[in-house]
Amino acid sequence: MNRSATFRIALVYLLGVAFAAASPASAQNQWEEAIRAFERMDETDPPPEGAVLFAGSSSIRMWSTLAEDFPDEPVINRGFGGSQTSDLIHFAGRIVTPYGPRLILVYEGDNDMAAGKTAEQVFTDYRRFVSLVRNQLPDTRIAFIAIKPSLARRSLMDEMRKANELVEAYAAARDHLDYIDVFTPMLGEDGEPSPHIFLEDGLHMNAAGYAIWTQAIRPYLAE
Repeated sequence: MNRSATFRIALVYLLGVAFAAASPASAQNQWEEAIRAFERMDETDPPPEGAVLFAGSSSIRMWSTLAEDFPDEPVINRGFGGSQTSDLIHFAGRIVTPYGPRLILVYEGDNDMAAGKTAEQVFTDYRRFVSLVRNQLPDTRIAFIAIKPSLARRSLMDEMRKANELVEAYAAARDHLDYIDVFTPMLGEDGEPSPHIFLEDGLHMNAAGYAIWTQAIRPYLAE
């Protein structure tokens, strides 16, 4: 192999490595404006410490009745649609730990699996998030809202169920961790996602879907 060919191969390899390293950051740049919007809100109307923080993807972002559904608790909504667990980890220092919440409710994993991640990868990322929070907020409870079944992602249900089971067992063996099962009550008697609780896209929930979540979550806020 001549020197020119060797150089071309080395250049392709180095560019590939550089792209792979830059890709996660580039993907997370799409959320920068949403995160800055949260920070601007915090400057003008700082949320109280010791509140209940809901963080995660579009199922959190679109929960417009969150404060009404939990009127006895100060709640903070920090959902940014389309996010994955790795994105929440990336921005945790800006929209999670600064609030000093007494309880963090996490909804992630849905988009992770749609992007091709396995149950084990979602579980690994969630443990990374827990470790990050534990290092800074050792007394804060963290509750994982189960990855929901949906009409649009019916083909992923088995893998979602597996991820939920991994997180449930992990939480059961540790203090200050909870697993909230919204998966089961979102299924009909036939074991399929209930059609009447979703918007037309078959992925996001309507008021009936959020009513199920509210009922499942409320006991954990009282603890």
